Amino acid sequence: MNREIVRSALWLCFFATILIAWAWLYTMTGAMGVDLIGRPGPAAEAMAAMDPRMDMAMPMARFAPVFGMWAVMMAAMMLPTLVPTLRAYEDLIRSANGSRAGWIGVLSGYAIVWIGVAALIAAIQLALLFGGVVDMLGIPRSRLFASALLVLVGLFQFTRAKEICHGVCHSPMTYFLGHWRTGFDGGLRMGLGLGVYCAGCCWGFMALGFAGGVMSLLWMGLATLFMVIEKLPQVGRYVTRPIGAALIAGGIAVAVWPVIAG
Repeated sequence: MNREIVRSALWLCFFATILIAWAWLYTMTGAMGVDLIGRPGPAAEAMAAMDPRMDMAMPMARFAPVFGMWAVMMAAMMLPTLVPTLRAYEDLIRSANGSRAGWIGVLSGYAIVWIGVAALIAAIQLALLFGGVVDMLGIPRSRLFASALLVLVGLFQFTRAKEICHGVCHSPMTYFLGHWRTGFDGGLRMGLGLGVYCAGCCWGFMALGFAGGVMSLLWMGLATLFMVIEKLPQVGRYVTRPIGAALIAGGIAVAVWPVIAG
C-alpha cells in the first residue's frame, strides 16, 4: 500500500508541475498583452518595437528572465512527452530491479538536459534580438526568416539524425534494456542519455517558436501535441515525415503568400 501511495504522489507531483507551468505561461502572456495566437496588443506592440540596445532594463532583453521563461516552457512542453518513458521504466521496476529512486533519477536527468537546452535557446533568442532578426517578443521581423525556419525544420524530419533520435524516444524500453543501471545514479545517467536523444529529436519544434513568436500559446500547444504524437508507440513512426512535409509546405506558403495576395 505504501508503495502505491508513493507512486501516486510522484505522478500527481509530475502532472501538477505541468499544469502549473501552463498556468504560468498563460498568465505571463496575458500580462504582456499577447493573445493565444501570439498577436500582440497595443502595449505589447510598443514593447516589441523597443530597441534592445537602448532598453537593456527590459526583462526580455536580459538573459535571466528569458532563460526563466524558456525553462518554464520546457516544463510545460517537454514533460508531457516523457510520460511513455516513465511508464516504460515503471514496467521494469518489478522485473529488472528498478526503483522509485531510479524513476526520479530518470526524470531528473531528462530535466537537466532540457534546462541546458533552455539556456542555449535563451542565448540564441538574445542573439537574434540584438541582431535585429526578432523583436522583443521573439516575433520574426522577416517573413523570409520564418519561411526558411519552417522549411529547415521540415527537412530535418527526413534526416538520418532525426530517425536515430526519434527511434530512441519512440522506444524507450529498448534504450533502458541496453543501458540499464539501478538506483538514483543509474536512473540519472539514463535520463541524461534519453534527454540528449530527445533534444536531438525535438529541437526543431522548439526553434519554430522563432517562426511565429515565442509567446504564442498556439505554437506551444501545437508543438507539444506534435512531440507527444511522435512518441506514441502505436503511431509515432508514421507521423514524422508527414509533419515534415506539412512544415515545408507551410514555409513555402509563408514565402509566396504576399506574392499571391498582392
